[in-house]
Amino acid sequence: MTNPGWGPAAEDGGRQPQPRCVRHPDRPTLLTCTRCGRPYCPECLRPAAVGQHCVDCVAEAARSTPQTRTVAGAPARSGRATPIVTYTLIALNVLVFLFTAAQSSSVMNNERSSPLFLDWALWPPAIAVNGEYIRILGSGFLHFGVIHLAVNMFALWIIGRDTELVLGRARYLSVYLISILGGSAAVMLLQTGAVTAGASGAVFGLLGAQAVILMRLRRSPAPVLAVVALNVFISITIPGISLWGHLGGLVAGAAATAALLYGPQSFRAGTDRKRVVRTGWFALAAVAVVVLVTVVFAVLRLRAQLGL
Repeated sequence: MTNPGWGPAAEDGGRQPQPRCVRHPDRPTLLTCTRCGRPYCPECLRPAAVGQHCVDCVAEAARSTPQTRTVAGAPARSGRATPIVTYTLIALNVLVFLFTAAQSSSVMNNERSSPLFLDWALWPPAIAVNGEYIRILGSGFLHFGVIHLAVNMFALWIIGRDTELVLGRARYLSVYLISILGGSAAVMLLQTGAVTAGASGAVFGLLGAQAVILMRLRRSPAPVLAVVALNVFISITIPGISLWGHLGGLVAGAAATAALLYGPQSFRAGTDRKRVVRTGWFALAAVAVVVLVTVVFAVLRLRAQLGL
């Protein structure tokens, strides 16, 4: 027989304790996550297609959802990502130019009386005779006057940003550097008596990269090829422009990008993302090795011609 008004049920008026937020135990709440069913306060809930999800369930769903990637395997970022590598390369080229201009006390003839320019400009005999290999890469950051710099940096700004977003920062930088090496290798093979410098070889390499990207996306590369053809025509008709440096950079950049985009397919890497990425990097490394071997061959060939 019960005694009304006596015992725990009577002490709290017959009411059950109100649930507390899982993340904030000091906050009573009547709201729950429609996914896990646990109680949460309004601050810890997010609107969902059906009901509302807690921040823990939202984070778990984000971790389990595969990240969207570009055709090259780079993470596809929401919004307009900042092309950090392109801006850094532009800054490095400008800084090197300002340094040579300060050494020579001239922005139009900065190649004169600048020790850095004299040490880095691509002159094949200096590499073959004295082993000054810094010229192979360093020449890609030198420019003959402010106009030469402005033209190349504008082209890099236009072409580089989109290419970086598709390839990803590490792949993009690799293609850029391989393009410089490819341009230098071509000059050392076919233009041994010239002193060359500039980022044009790298810019042509990025044009080749864009053409390969468009083909990988099954889109027409005709606009890019038209720009390449126009620039080749300019290189042929205007004296003082290194045609072979441009073409060498173009071929190296296109080959490096093709290795990244088509290498995994050629070697049947399957659909496993890690294996695809690894295969792409191996293919890119193979292109880099070919370019370096070409440089070594050019050096040995030039040394034989000089009787060394």
